[in-house]
Amino acid sequence: MEQKITVTDLAQSLADVLDRVKNRGERFIIERDGEPVAMLAPVSPPKSITLGELFALLRTLPPLDDEFAKDVEEIRAMQSDIGEPPSWPD
Repeated sequence: MEQKITVTDLAQSLADVLDRVKNRGERFIIERDGEPVAMLAPVSPPKSITLGELFALLRTLPPLDDEFAKDVEEIRAMQSDIGEPPSWPD
């Protein structure tokens, strides 16, 4: 699905938009004064991998060391407690 973006927004974030097009396969309709003038889309579809290829890739990663869990706990301790989420209205 295409996302709409104004010429001004595209000019201000061109590098980010191009990365999204290249790496995520996103498509943009560029508008000027509310009218579509162009489409920005990948030249070729983004490379996809199978679930098996993903698992094979994950097996090549080094194992997490004992310090990783400590780092995660330190980060969690530094985060402010946001409390319980509000309840949904009936």
